[in-house]
Amino acid sequence: MDDRHAMRPWPRLRTRMLGDFRIFRLAEEEFEMPRGAGTHSFYVLLSADWVNVVPVTPEGRVVLIRQFRPGTCQVTIEVPGGMVDDGEDPARAALRELEEETGYRAETLVPTGRVRPNPAILRNTCHMFVALGARPVGRTRMDEAEDVETFEATWDEVDAMVRDGRIDHSLVLNTLTFARRALVETGGPR
Repeated sequence: MDDRHAMRPWPRLRTRMLGDFRIFRLAEEEFEMPRGAGTHSFYVLLSADWVNVVPVTPEGRVVLIRQFRPGTCQVTIEVPGGMVDDGEDPARAALRELEEETGYRAETLVPTGRVRPNPAILRNTCHMFVALGARPVGRTRMDEAEDVETFEATWDEVDAMVRDGRIDHSLVLNTLTFARRALVETGGPR
């Protein structure tokens, strides 16, 4: 690739904070457009990084959760996950969220990848993991607005839930895909 013609990031000229809403801050940012085309402002959601973890029991079953999501006004099927606390390592956050939401602890945590949830408006990363040897030996500690139901499923059952749309959260689908790839590469249960 010829780097002389490669697209480059636009210079950010200013940031104006518009609000702080606990789980994200809203900013208006002005950028200098390329080729002398002027400036343009965009709205950006500034959020902490997130983690998603696919817990797999010693028997090869996947630990999933059900919870209400106000954005869709529906109960969704997901994997455990949540926000990375300020200064917290994503792997530590994954283990914390796993236990807080499900009561499961894992023997081994394997990082499987990272994705940017929506670079058009979000400035954060979702770190994905698979947790091997997951067992219900911990204690749940839900946030005040959380109500989580934990259940186990085989990989065939997970595939069926993806096919029929019961699992339709894009970040969960990514996390499951990355976990399956990691398990294939390591010879783990899949």
